[in-house]
Amino acid sequence: MFGSFIRTLSPVKVIIAVVVALSLQAASAYPAQFWQTIPGSEAQKPIPLTNETVSGLAEKLRPAVVNISVTHLVKSGGVPNTPFSENDPFGDFWKKFYGENEPKEYKKKGLGSGVIINKEGYIITNNHVIQKANDITVILHNKKQYQAKVIGTDVKTDIALIKIDGAEGLSVAPLGDSDSVKEGESVIAIGNPFGLSATVTAGIVSAKGRVIGAGPYDDFIQTDASINPGNSGGPLMNFHGEVIGINTAIIASGQGIGFAVPVNLVKEVVLQLKEKGKVTRGWLGVSIQEVTPELAKSFGLKDVTGALVSNVVAGGPAEKAGLKRGDIILEMDGKVIKDFHDLPRSVAALSPGEKVSFKMLRENKEEKITAVVEELKDEAVAEAAPKEAEKQLGMSLQQVTPAIAKELGMKKAEGIVVTNIDVNGPAAEAGLQRGDVILEVNRKLVNNLNDFREAVQKGEKSLLLLIYRNGSTLYFSLQAQEKK
Repeated sequence: MFGSFIRTLSPVKVIIAVVVALSLQAASAYPAQFWQTIPGSEAQKPIPLTNETVSGLAEKLRPAVVNISVTHLVKSGGVPNTPFSENDPFGDFWKKFYGENEPKEYKKKGLGSGVIINKEGYIITNNHVIQKANDITVILHNKKQYQAKVIGTDVKTDIALIKIDGAEGLSVAPLGDSDSVKEGESVIAIGNPFGLSATVTAGIVSAKGRVIGAGPYDDFIQTDASINPGNSGGPLMNFHGEVIGINTAIIASGQGIGFAVPVNLVKEVVLQLKEKGKVTRGWLGVSIQEVTPELAKSFGLKDVTGALVSNVVAGGPAEKAGLKRGDIILEMDGKVIKDFHDLPRSVAALSPGEKVSFKMLRENKEEKITAVVEELKDEAVAEAAPKEAEKQLGMSLQQVTPAIAKELGMKKAEGIVVTNIDVNGPAAEAGLQRGDVILEVNRKLVNNLNDFREAVQKGEKSLLLLIYRNGSTLYFSLQAQEKK
């Protein structure tokens, strides 16, 4: 793919390599702060992918990437160091073999990656790499090993900050600006896939702003630079030598599809983890949904934009400010809400007690209100959390608003409407279609999304759904897939 592309750049290869080296030297001279940066790099043009730039960057940056080895203490549901578990058909045999000496718990090891951002030994990695670990060992590029302590973790963004003590002369990777990253820009990933330390892969930024259902604040950078198990927590870096993301997820069935948490989001999280050991977020107290072309037309919107309020939490900041179900939030503090996913991310970035202004559309009229955000508590996360029940059944759902009810020919707003169907999922197999309204689950009324999720999470393998479709009601039997 890049053969002819590289040849056209042959005359300037040496110049590019020199520019990268100078940029990295500038980073080390930058005034001391919690992390290093390269001044003015965001204004520079992206550096193209060549063999010389990849090898030069790899040599400079590898020492700042660490191998993380963790140990978990697992309660025995089977036999350690064997492939057998408590659900294995040979379980009884193993119990007889071990008798009274059957192990009650054993150690399980895991591997991941991390990147050093501070000479005092602060390291960024993924939360899922070190979560519930009894022991965390950081292995540097020079093979020296150090025990790490957890400074703080954030489940919602899957970011963790850990620290090692006593290490001298640590190499540090500067943090860049993920907002300035361009699709098609060359990047490299460094990590320890399958325990193969300091592995370097190269590719491009395939897309930005990806939502993959990993958490309530999904905003991933997608890349085709090879990322595999063990790369988690390692850096995705541009060709100026800056970290632009933390590699976090892959699509198991795909090739060349990896995802990284944007470094600008990581910066916000890491600062709070260093100060408080946790992340405090703002909370508005609304459920929102996507504005589809059909909804935009029915609400009189010229563009498919904004976030449609499908529910307002009683007593929450939104209700106190006067937000109502059916409002479409168009702007927040003067910033246009182009995609409904933008709203929860923007609100979460606010501190409790901050005032925020909204421009919204209500009954074809634009109005403005001001709300005071409160702190997001764990029990409030359900308002923005990934919808596991819907994902499990292969469909997307939204609250039926008066406008939706009118569009579907319903006498009143009730139930939840199917907005999207996975053609390979259980819902499609059962015969459900986009535009169907679920009124009952297992003969119980469904008044909102939470009612539906609670019904599904009870673990029933077969769900009896009462559906409204084109003026009629129909029953469907839906077989829920088991979680893998």
